[in-house]
Amino acid sequence: MQDNQDKRLFLIDAYAMIFRGYYALIRTPRMTSDGRDTSAIFGFTNSLIELIRREKPSHLAVVFDVGQASVRTVDFAEYKANRNETPEAIQLAIPYIHRILQAMHVPILGVEGYEADDVIGTIACKAEKEGYTTFMVTPDKDFAQLVTDKIKIYKPGLKGAEFTILGVDEVKEKYEIEDPKQVIDFLAMMGDSVDNIPGLDGVGEKTAKKFLKEYGSLENLLANTHEIKGKLREKVEASAERGILSKKLATIICDAPLEFHQEQYDLETPDWEKVKEVFDEVEFRRLYENLYRAFATPTENVQNVQKPSSAPAGSSLQLDLFANFEELDHATRTKSTFEDNDVLYQYIDLPKAQKTLAWNLMSQPAVAFDTETTSLDEMEAELVGISFSYRKGLAYYIPLSADLEEAKATIEIFRPFFEKQNVIKIAHNLKFDYKVLKRYGVDMQGAMFDTMIAHYLLNPDGRHVMDYLSEVYLNYKPVAIETLIGKKGKNQITLRDLPVEEQTNYAAEDADITFQLYTVFAPQLQKENLEDLFYKVEMPLMQVLAKMELEGVALDKEWLEQESTDLETDLRDLERKIFEMADVEFNVNSPRQLGEILFEKLQLDPKAKKTKTGQYATSEDILQKLSAKHDIIKYILEYRTYQKLKSTYVDALPLQIDKNDNRVHTSFSQTTAATGRLASVNPNLQNIPIRTVRGQQIRGAFVAAPGHKIISADYSQIELRLIAEISNEENMIEAFQNGEDIHASTAARLFDIPLEEVSKVQRGQAKTVNFGILYGQGAFGLAEQTGLSRAEAKQMIEAYFQTYPRLKKYMAEQVEKAREIGYVETILKRKRHLKDINSGNFVVKAHAERNAVNAPIQGSAADVIKLAMINIDKKLTELNLKTKMLLQVHDELLFEAPDDEIEVATSLIKSEMESAIETKVPMLVEVGVGENWLEAH
Repeated sequence: MQDNQDKRLFLIDAYAMIFRGYYALIRTPRMTSDGRDTSAIFGFTNSLIELIRREKPSHLAVVFDVGQASVRTVDFAEYKANRNETPEAIQLAIPYIHRILQAMHVPILGVEGYEADDVIGTIACKAEKEGYTTFMVTPDKDFAQLVTDKIKIYKPGLKGAEFTILGVDEVKEKYEIEDPKQVIDFLAMMGDSVDNIPGLDGVGEKTAKKFLKEYGSLENLLANTHEIKGKLREKVEASAERGILSKKLATIICDAPLEFHQEQYDLETPDWEKVKEVFDEVEFRRLYENLYRAFATPTENVQNVQKPSSAPAGSSLQLDLFANFEELDHATRTKSTFEDNDVLYQYIDLPKAQKTLAWNLMSQPAVAFDTETTSLDEMEAELVGISFSYRKGLAYYIPLSADLEEAKATIEIFRPFFEKQNVIKIAHNLKFDYKVLKRYGVDMQGAMFDTMIAHYLLNPDGRHVMDYLSEVYLNYKPVAIETLIGKKGKNQITLRDLPVEEQTNYAAEDADITFQLYTVFAPQLQKENLEDLFYKVEMPLMQVLAKMELEGVALDKEWLEQESTDLETDLRDLERKIFEMADVEFNVNSPRQLGEILFEKLQLDPKAKKTKTGQYATSEDILQKLSAKHDIIKYILEYRTYQKLKSTYVDALPLQIDKNDNRVHTSFSQTTAATGRLASVNPNLQNIPIRTVRGQQIRGAFVAAPGHKIISADYSQIELRLIAEISNEENMIEAFQNGEDIHASTAARLFDIPLEEVSKVQRGQAKTVNFGILYGQGAFGLAEQTGLSRAEAKQMIEAYFQTYPRLKKYMAEQVEKAREIGYVETILKRKRHLKDINSGNFVVKAHAERNAVNAPIQGSAADVIKLAMINIDKKLTELNLKTKMLLQVHDELLFEAPDDEIEVATSLIKSEMESAIETKVPMLVEVGVGENWLEAH
């Protein structure tokens, strides 16, 4: 006899879980390098692995729908007829999921003509008789009718939340019934729009629960309709036949034609080789290790895990053959590694040989190089060595002394190479190497090629790390640095601590891979017509950004200390107001305590949601919806804003001041935003709030050095000007050319009144429409933002497009173009691929259509400011000015200029920004000067 703990059967509702996984990743889909959407495969497989890891089930199966559910369509042809077509990504996912399940030895169940629900119901009932506890893994409410003491629903949480197990008591409480089987009557009465079950006319959820309390079943209700009052009686009686049919449709069949043979459901060890094969095809890197770890803990629940004395070729690799994941990975990988390849990696430590290599490098058309350092922070990193490669499988490594002067002497040998104009210098994340070398006195010149940025232009939504690209494009798995220096922490060493032979193999491999990636990406850039954008914009910009990052910006610590004190005072004042309104003191920073005050003491929402930990959810969006119910909400939101300002900026920024120059050095990423915008990281200086007085005050801490001023130059309404330009909307172009306030001008046209009569409210509404149109805002969103009714908002949008007819035509053309060729472009031909533009799913397609309109505008704005930055940097250098560019914050540039250069610098900056591209619509730039950023802006 099996122990009860070993008789736990998990039956997974395949399509419910696949759809759930797909939609969980809808805004950030997982894509392969060749553009396949693997969100559905990843979401489902990840959930399956997590289930195995958490529950260690003894028995497991996955149940699919097979063909049409003819057992129900015979009675009601419209059953499930209202469902949308399955998204393409899910259709493509099914064969891969089948292969993964087969490789994992997980049974795949399904019976022609029956639904997955019926198969799960049948197996669950038969397993119950054999003493099994069955967990039906599904978010589908219909399964509640099957729940007994031995059959339960295992409902996965959303967005990483905890799972929920629904037993008899939970189902009774949820539906306010006496027996789970009454769920069938509940569904029959109220109907089910998802499955197109009609239900009784006029009966919704509340009425169905009321009827069940009074009558217990659908049949009993229909036998006593004379007790129902008013029109509802007529509706129920008229739809009685429909109700009986609905009950039949809603009833899960528990005698489908299949048997339960428990040995078929034993959870076995996967066939690791076959799993790896599929995971490699869909480019799942980490899931393979996660799957291993799910099986790694020896338990009695995992069947058939034993170490065979010898495994025949092609047989399933058993878990116990491998002491750890690394051994398993090595035994099953399909990609080549350093050990498999015939390569020549040499270190050169003699000056004479190094000079020979340097001359050799200068005779090559293109050379990849990689710097090895003691840190990933360019401001403190010391060079350990440099590797070079100009042919596949061949690379050289130059180890550098820990003594700074000796290291500089060696680097001096290679200076002519780095400064030679006609050799293409290739690196992955070139800005890092550029900055490190600059700190060692080497100013890299000539043509450059960053493989990371090249891949970003080719696939903006993809991943760009070198190891990943190597596996995908070269079918080669590089050595992981952690295997050499250990995991992050106090025991981690640096590459310098390793023998030079180990340094060589690692560093030379990086240069070799980078050169090979260059040979793949360079022709692709040419084929995709992206060479101009790459060589004339992104690569010159990389050098501009490197200089900005090295320069940094000065911070006034005392200003921030005072701001911290002021914020602390404000927080205490807000706290007192909150306590007075709550009539009790509590920890405002504790979500648990706050939830109890809002939803138990003040009773602001009887249907308040709880998180996986059992406490009330108090996120900002939830609080915003409650703001009209109690004044306390306004103060809590204000408290949170001040708390975030204090912790994220006011208290954190002083800790990021570089001790060598007393300045803060952010990094600008060119490969983060798919639209082409730059992203500021470590610290992020682009997200400092400016809409509140307190947020603006933080800018006062960014100061000029003595004898200098801060110059702020900001594009005015650049996205609106660009959409007017690109769409050729004459009415909008005319307004900009005449120097009109575009929002007032739009309002005058919308409300058909003279410009001078436009009110502040009307201008505000027009402004909301102007910007909302860019982001695909509909009537619902506009109504929420402006306070208009839905009908009024709809009317305003229609009037807007009558005012700007060419704009509407342009938007339609963009969507149509994207449907035809799969992408849209900016003014500099930057591409945004829109894989879902032809999706059968309305929500997914609508999101892609909004991007088709918005991405070219956002991306063009990014293109314009990038060109301006390149041109300004070039002019500052040509005129030998000491003015420095410090920051880029979306449409704004920040400079530090000596007092005697202010006039010439402001004129130059404004001129170059306004003339970055030739347009009919003037690109207006507002320039300000001050002792700090707050004064200048």
